[in-house]
Amino acid sequence: MRPLYSEQQEMLAATVREFAEKEISPRAAEVDESESFPLAQFKGLARLGLTGLTVDEAYGGSGGDYRDMMVVVEEVAAACGSTSTALITHVSLGSQPINQFGTDAQKKRWLPSLTAGEKIAAFALTEPQSGSDALGLTTNIVEDGDSYVMNGTKLFITNGGVADVFTVFVTQDRAAGYRGISAIAVEKGTPGFTVNPQHGKMGMRGCEAAELVFDNCRVPKENILGSPGGGYRIALKILDSSRIMIAAQCLGLARGALDAAISYARQRKAFGSVIGKKQAIQFMLADMATELDAARLLTFRAASLYDAGMPHSKEAAMAKLFASEAAGRIASKAVQIHGGAGYFRPSIVERIYRDQRVTEIYEGTSEIQRLVISRELLGDLPE
Repeated sequence: MRPLYSEQQEMLAATVREFAEKEISPRAAEVDESESFPLAQFKGLARLGLTGLTVDEAYGGSGGDYRDMMVVVEEVAAACGSTSTALITHVSLGSQPINQFGTDAQKKRWLPSLTAGEKIAAFALTEPQSGSDALGLTTNIVEDGDSYVMNGTKLFITNGGVADVFTVFVTQDRAAGYRGISAIAVEKGTPGFTVNPQHGKMGMRGCEAAELVFDNCRVPKENILGSPGGGYRIALKILDSSRIMIAAQCLGLARGALDAAISYARQRKAFGSVIGKKQAIQFMLADMATELDAARLLTFRAASLYDAGMPHSKEAAMAKLFASEAAGRIASKAVQIHGGAGYFRPSIVERIYRDQRVTEIYEGTSEIQRLVISRELLGDLPE
């Protein structure tokens, strides 16, 4: 890390790693097995000020930039994928729309409790018939006096089962296309708002995914984030930046798999010697380490561009695409190195192998990342 990160970031990494090794890693298998939200670990991250990272200090946040957040997410993900997903969703998806687009009154209302980890945030975009197609939203709001009446369903919402504040994307005018989409904050307990937990995930099992149902749910107009019709722009901006955090998560997952594979290769004996002496194992480890470093460089570049206020959409997509797919290859090789021992629970590499898979799906599939990259490269094409 040393060539990339500042001394302060190295210290931050060391602090989070120590916490992760003591408080997160020992409970990771239980979180996975029980499909339970890692609340104690989340509260511990809050005590370290990490649930308010990148959020304006004026509203209770810890400040810091996306390179700081990248460091934190990698360390958490190396210990537990579910806990890192809960943190990413809370900070870079759920809280950032309020932090970046909320009014002063909205920020004062929601951010202090979110940054302190007293409340949990979620980001509600996906619907049963529209995942990557943000323009296909059917959840809608209709004006009624000083309120909006909301109807529709959201699906696969991370942190949904435990969240207190949801940034929900809705359509106000289907005919207006992306100009008809708005973002609105909805609080748990609002009449007409039902949360149905979803279980049975392959990986990231401790993130409390949920279906959200809005049945004539009345939300105050003052809860609109940004301006009416500005939701599509908010969604794209937040997803662009949060993809950097998914890439950082993949670094942690991949590093956890690589570390486990190295440890196993040093201890496991076969044919009279430790398997780390076998060239086949050595070459796999070399490829894994090289891909991990390449992914880290892409992620650091994207985070640096974001922190400098420069265009970063293509670079964020590149980082997310490469890091997620590289993490898949690294996790697969780690299982292969472990052999049969890596195929059974509670093997660390077995859990990482399952956790990694969704990183190629959520916050834009690998196919969507390739679309983002190719469109940036080609620009407007003639008919």
